[in-house]
Amino acid sequence: MAKSSLPTFQRAFLKPKYWGFWLVLALWRLILLLPYPLLLKIGAGLGKLFAKLKVGKRRINIARRNLALCFPDYSEQQIEEILQANLKSTGMAIIETGMAWFWSDRRIKKWSKVEGLEHLTDNLEDGIIFVGVHFLTLELGARIVGIHQPGIGVYRPNDNPLMDWLQTRGRLRSNTDMLDRKDLRGMIKALKSGKIIWYAPDHDYGRKNAVFVPFFAVQEAATTTGSYYLLKSSPNSKVVPFAPLRNRDGSGYTVKISPPVDFNDALDERAIALKMNHIVETEILRGVEQYMWLHRRFKTRPDENSPSLYD
Repeated sequence: MAKSSLPTFQRAFLKPKYWGFWLVLALWRLILLLPYPLLLKIGAGLGKLFAKLKVGKRRINIARRNLALCFPDYSEQQIEEILQANLKSTGMAIIETGMAWFWSDRRIKKWSKVEGLEHLTDNLEDGIIFVGVHFLTLELGARIVGIHQPGIGVYRPNDNPLMDWLQTRGRLRSNTDMLDRKDLRGMIKALKSGKIIWYAPDHDYGRKNAVFVPFFAVQEAATTTGSYYLLKSSPNSKVVPFAPLRNRDGSGYTVKISPPVDFNDALDERAIALKMNHIVETEILRGVEQYMWLHRRFKTRPDENSPSLYD
């Protein structure tokens, strides 16, 4: 995707049907001026509010089911403790997205640090598949790393054109470009040019272009084959995982960048998907309560006639 095809501001965004959006945006930005310790409390409150909404209750049930499927040895009490912490992270994600899009570089640096940045800077000539799983802190994590070493974001365009423009504008504060997640050719071209591609292979994107391999305790989880095509088309590229974590003591954020993972022993779609899932699992375990468990990770089953795991 070329930069010229990215969403731009339209005069239509000033029409009355968008005034409510602009009002909420103004309130959001005002809240973000508050001190970070206070923002933590607001985020926790938003998590509690989310839990009371109909959509929130439905998503909480999905998260609870995901945790039970992935960690069958956990007790109900352990799962509920993770779930309650996850709710706070869900509310805080609203705040952290705003921090990522609107805070200054100076303020971001004050509340964050990056460990392992050399794993990016030492491998730039080969192209980097920067594996960032869907932590609720992912938007802010991308901004934090991007301040030190910009990359190319991979995203799904928003159906709301105004929101699409806003999120793209925010993400380009620390990225050099954005690519539609379906633009595999664009990703491969960027990798061959020695660029960093932000890549998240951990969601269930459907049956098409997927294989079924283990993910935690679920033996057949639909996993994208996009990783196979990226690695086979750009074999010199390095796979570098990272985890953007909110410090549990309220002191800010630590982005942990891991050393490159060798994929030379993974020769086919299934082997590469399995190894990528192992990477994802390792990163999730760094902060289980901060992961996006609200997504129906196991909605696609190997047999289309099999009952849903979420009924």
